[in-house]
Amino acid sequence: MDHLLLTGATGLLGRYLMKDLLKNGVKLAVLARPSRRTSPEARVEAAMRVWDNILGEQLPRPVVLKGDINSPDLGLSNTDIKWASENCSSMIHNAASLSFVSTGRDSEPWRSNVDGTATVLEFCQQAGIKEFFHVSTAYVAGLREGRILESELDVGQEFANPYEESKVMAEKLVREANFINDLTVFRPAIIVGDSQTGLTFTYHNFYAMVQLAYTIARSMHETHFSGKVDASNINVKSSGDERKNLVPVDWVSEVMATIVTDKTLHGKTYHLTPRLPVPSRLIRDVIEEVIGLYGLGLETDENQTSEPTEMEKVFFKHMEVYESYWKDDPEFDSTNTQTAVPQNLCPHVDRDMLTLMAKDAIARSFNWRDPKVNESEVALVPA
Repeated sequence: MDHLLLTGATGLLGRYLMKDLLKNGVKLAVLARPSRRTSPEARVEAAMRVWDNILGEQLPRPVVLKGDINSPDLGLSNTDIKWASENCSSMIHNAASLSFVSTGRDSEPWRSNVDGTATVLEFCQQAGIKEFFHVSTAYVAGLREGRILESELDVGQEFANPYEESKVMAEKLVREANFINDLTVFRPAIIVGDSQTGLTFTYHNFYAMVQLAYTIARSMHETHFSGKVDASNINVKSSGDERKNLVPVDWVSEVMATIVTDKTLHGKTYHLTPRLPVPSRLIRDVIEEVIGLYGLGLETDENQTSEPTEMEKVFFKHMEVYESYWKDDPEFDSTNTQTAVPQNLCPHVDRDMLTLMAKDAIARSFNWRDPKVNESEVALVPA
């Protein structure tokens, strides 16, 4: 069996995909960049050792190709290009920028999500890779309301941020690539941590808001007699009733791995969305409970009772980035997903699960650290 080439392997979803695909017997190759001090091989090995420790067993290792989706030929050496052309017959394009703000078309998220996808497609065409799995997002729906079908993409909708628009453009590029003869598209909702352990390797969206509130709370020295911090001067510009579609990363990865390894399920678009959305009020309540706040405001400025402090102004400034995060979500149809994996329903993200995730993030100081891997311990060329 040929190898499956994965981009975005060291991100949150990518790490789970490595685990689940390797456990399913898939021969995997991953495209990875070096960090400032660590080679791609060492980065991937460190991620795999985390899984070895959690699972209590050693998993097979993927072939690591040093590259970057933003470089011509994916930044691969001639040796690696030849190896990929001879050994890879399919691709999961998972790498993406999650930036909600942009300084222009040449910056993120356009650079990675649109230009990077174009580079990936060009490489696949040259390498003869015709089976393609694309990780998009349910939020290609933009500001649409009502029921969103898995068969719909660009219907002239407006967007809440550049991220959503860039992902529509990327998915359109993939769908227009006429050399692909087997295309499967995954559209996950907002991915959070592990439903069982609370584990996450990255700290975006929900976690960014928890971290902001945690930082503000630690800067305030005066507490209520209950021991909690008065946050009545802070509001999240939300009514509390907005529906948010949160999905645990372990479920998303398991469903994707099941579909990838079953050819009868290929060729469709899958909304990886929950059965029940989470009200924004619950997110606010969990943040208050975990951090020890009270009075964290909803609505607009009605709870503003005095001039905000400098730290509160910082909170407002950072929250502007996530203002679109609080918008009410539409209803995502997931007929294809429910039909493909009827035995694997999305776990409901409730108060207990969000609390577990928030506490785990705080305990790790919002900073995941992989084990250190000696460069001499990893292979430097494809197997």
